[in-house]
Amino acid sequence: MKAELNVTKKQKIMSKIDDKFFERADAHINLSNEQLSDTDIGKVSASMMYSVARFNAWVSAFRFNNSTEMKGSKQEIIKYFVTEYEKMLTENLDDYIENFDNYMKPPPE
Repeated sequence: MKAELNVTKKQKIMSKIDDKFFERADAHINLSNEQLSDTDIGKVSASMMYSVARFNAWVSAFRFNNSTEMKGSKQEIIKYFVTEYEKMLTENLDDYIENFDNYMKPPPE
């Protein structure tokens, strides 16, 4: 089973973000789906989460002139990303709960 984003859900969120947001997100999801061919879902998920954390640490570093400044904002940075992730995860879990049969039990081909 491949992860996908509901088109209606995409349209709802689209009004708040740029027009390439879902294209980028789908590219990451597609890469993860491809990786499922040679390893299990838990390992792919863990790798994706690690890559997001690593990338967000790098993005966060751009705000600062040195490591001392960055260290002083560490908890604020963590709170921001954890809060945003929780919102996104909650939204997507709700979507899967509402559309479970459509997503997880597609009609036979």
